[in-house]
Formats: sequence, structure tokens, C-alpha cells
Amino acid sequence: MSFRKVLFLNPVGTPVFDEAMLKYLSEHKDERTQVDVKSLEEGPHHLEYYSYDSLVSPEILREAIKAERNGYDAFIIGCFYDPALHEAREVTRIVVTGPGESSIFLASLLGNKFSIIVGRRKWIPLMEENVIKYGMRDKLTSFKHIGLGVHDLHKDEEETKRRTVQAAKEAIDEGAEVIILGCTVFFGFYRELQSTLGVPVIDPVIAALKVAEMKVDIKRKFGWSYSRIGLYEMPPLNEIQEWNLFK
Repeated sequence: MSFRKVLFLNPVGTPVFDEAMLKYLSEHKDERTQVDVKSLEEGPHHLEYYSYDSLVSPEILREAIKAERNGYDAFIIGCFYDPALHEAREVTRIVVTGPGESSIFLASLLGNKFSIIVGRRKWIPLMEENVIKYGMRDKLTSFKHIGLGVHDLHKDEEETKRRTVQAAKEAIDEGAEVIILGCTVFFGFYRELQSTLGVPVIDPVIAALKVAEMKVDIKRKFGWSYSRIGLYEMPPLNEIQEWNLFK
């Protein structure tokens, strides 16, 4: 029985979510998976602004490279924006997953159309760009926001649930068959919401973990990994060394 070693990176400069996220991932991982969680040593404490997202991208790349060197089989970028997702795949040979991409593709397998519930309106443009980039625009019914920031989602969980149910019901009335929770800090809400709404509700943390486990398995068994012609062509090692990149 072979084990998978997975690192979940909270790409923010605070460990405030690390303990709760590790507990949550440990509850949902396969028994053959070891999961570790870490955050960045410094940087913004949330990524609600695109400038913050840009600031952490270089650190995400460094952490992905370190994860590969430290023997991890998979690296999860723990933000629904999927910051530096393609870039991290380009510079490592391990599995790299993002909650946004994983949730969107799983939702497309579970229903004809999906809607994404987010905390703040501000988040929508970049996430919508990702939906288009992933080729899923025709599957998207709508985005709905509930007027709460990242650090508000667990302050009053009943209020978060109330707002999310209201937004999700609007989305379902508009044609959504699957609901995606568009932030990793929505962790823990999906099961009750799913029971209330009567449709699949995708938790992005679980989605990213399960896709990571699956991709590690199919890579080992079938040799299916990222194509190195085109999108994920790796930069020349001599350039990385000569220019002293990704230290």
C-alpha cells in the first residue's frame, strides 16, 4: 500500500487558519494520505485584493519547489483564486492542484450548470476570468456574493449559512444544478447546506484534496502527468541556475 504525501499551503502571511484546516483535511483525506499544512512566513493576511494575490505568487512558487524537494507527491494552493497554479506546475514535477479549478471541474461532472457563492463582490471578476480560462463559461449560471470577507465567514456561522442559503436558492432558481463555495474558508459548511438545498454543494478544500489524491494515483499507475509541450513546458534549468531564480 503506497502512501501519498500532500502539502496544503495557505498562501497568506498568518497561520490563523492552519490548525483548523489541518483538522478538516485530516477528517476527509484517504487513509493512505499524509497531509501537512503551512502558511507563508509573511505577507497579506487575506487575498481579497488582486494586488495581494500578485504579492504572494513568487512565494507560492518557492514553496512548491521546496515541497517537491522535501518529497511531497502533491502541492495544494489553498485559495479559490488558484494563484500561481499554472506557474507552479511549470516549475515542478509533482501534482499541483487549486481549489477553484478542482471545484469547477467536479461540478461540471455532477450537473449541467453551476453557480459559485463568494464572500465579496470584489472577488468575482478574477474568479470569472478563471472559469473562462478553464473552458467552463457555458457551464456557469452565476456568481452570488454574501457580503462577507474571508475573516468574517466563521465569526457568526449561522449568519453565514443564512446568507449562503439565500444566495444559493437564487442561483438554483436561475438554473444552477450544483453550488460551489468560492472560498477555502467556507470549509465545514457544505454538508448542512447540501441537505438544505437538495443539490450538490462543492467544498473547495475537499475538492482540491480529492483531485490531488486522484492525480497522484493516476500518475503512478498510468504515467499521466502534465504535458511538457506547450502550456507546462518547463523553463531551462541552466537559466534558473544562472539567474539565481526561485531560491
